[in-house]
Amino acid sequence: MELQVVPEPSDDGGFTVHVPNLPGCISEGETREDALANIR
Repeated sequence: MELQVVPEPSDDGGFTVHVPNLPGCISEGETREDALANIR
C-alpha cells in the first residue's frame, strides 16, 4: 500500500511530515530526509 506523505518546513526549524489518509500520523526531523525516515 502506498500512502501520500507531506513534508513541510517547521516554523521552529527542521521539517514536519504527515500522512493525510492517517489522521494523527505526524513526525518531524532536523532535515527533510530525517523526517521522512521517522515517518516510516
